[in-house]
Amino acid sequence: MIQAAYLHIPFCTHICHYCDFNKVFVKGQPVAEYLQAMEQEMKETVAQFPTERLQTIFIGGGTPTALTIEQLDFLFTSIHRSLPFAVDHVEFTVEANPNELSREKLQLLKDAGVNRLSIGVQTFDDTLLRQIGRTHQTRDVWQAVETAKAVGFTNISIDLIYGLPGQTLEQFRKDLAVAFSLDVPHISAYSLIIEPKTVFYNLMRKGKLFLPSQDEEAEMYEETMKQMQQHGYVQYELSNYARAGFESRHNLTYWNNEYYYGIGAGAHSYMNGIRNVNIGPVKKYIEHIEKGKLPYVEQHEVNERERMEEEMFLGLRKIEGVSKQRFYEKFHRSLNDVFGDVIAEQTANGLLEETETHLRLTHRGKLLGNVVFEAFLHVS
Repeated sequence: MIQAAYLHIPFCTHICHYCDFNKVFVKGQPVAEYLQAMEQEMKETVAQFPTERLQTIFIGGGTPTALTIEQLDFLFTSIHRSLPFAVDHVEFTVEANPNELSREKLQLLKDAGVNRLSIGVQTFDDTLLRQIGRTHQTRDVWQAVETAKAVGFTNISIDLIYGLPGQTLEQFRKDLAVAFSLDVPHISAYSLIIEPKTVFYNLMRKGKLFLPSQDEEAEMYEETMKQMQQHGYVQYELSNYARAGFESRHNLTYWNNEYYYGIGAGAHSYMNGIRNVNIGPVKKYIEHIEKGKLPYVEQHEVNERERMEEEMFLGLRKIEGVSKQRFYEKFHRSLNDVFGDVIAEQTANGLLEETETHLRLTHRGKLLGNVVFEAFLHVS
């Protein structure tokens, strides 16, 4: 059963130096036609892959809040008439830039049934913000969070990035301190990853990007885990921390390896055992939809072996780990029957541990997660 829907808004008012997501400058783009195409894709997808009721909807980008009030209103109207969900039971998230959250826009989101905000903060150091290509300042974050709370939002998440160029552990400690003072129930903290086709990648190739060392980055991660615990946030995934009951249900869909719709240019979906990738360029996406076709450029039927591997490297991102019972119910084989040698090796390396019910990363395993995940791929 399909439980989640991801909707991609590829438009931005600026391009950040680290971002490799499918995005374009909003100015001069056929936004109205794009939103109409998204509605058509929603309707066609639900018709071909019906589901009873979605549990989560997530609008990401790009920057959804780069849309105007009128464009957002059209988007939400089309979602309500195209996707099966109940406002009282759905987790409905919208990603936002702090400097694009006016009271009017926030009120529109609230009235449309949005009940969760994910605000891209990255850092509270205004100098660092400029260096990474962000256009907001720290005061914009305070304003956005205060206004969101005043409008009635209680489920607010902020994103932080550590390991930024020139960033020190002490600077990052200050970021954490400010984050806690905002009093939001969910914080994500990701290490900077340098991706191809980004400003940072080009600077790195020229030897002009000066990043913290791996040891310094590991210290920042350790500091994050320690301070989150001290401030009442439970780490439930490698990069995500929440107060009880405020975990991201949408992201748990991915980590639990469940089915989800993916709507919009460049979006990924997973339905009925098939992973799909939508065409990326906005105008080509619109053309596909106008011809009455679903906009897939890649489709891959996931075989059972791949499903089991995905269950491991996605599920181990969760701090509770992979449920032995759930694995058996899905595949009718035990974890140790399928992956016994890998589990034994990674346990001996001090990276995995077994409880009565789960297989999970150790503390050291959290620092070396990719080593563990790769070990479960292509095991004969």
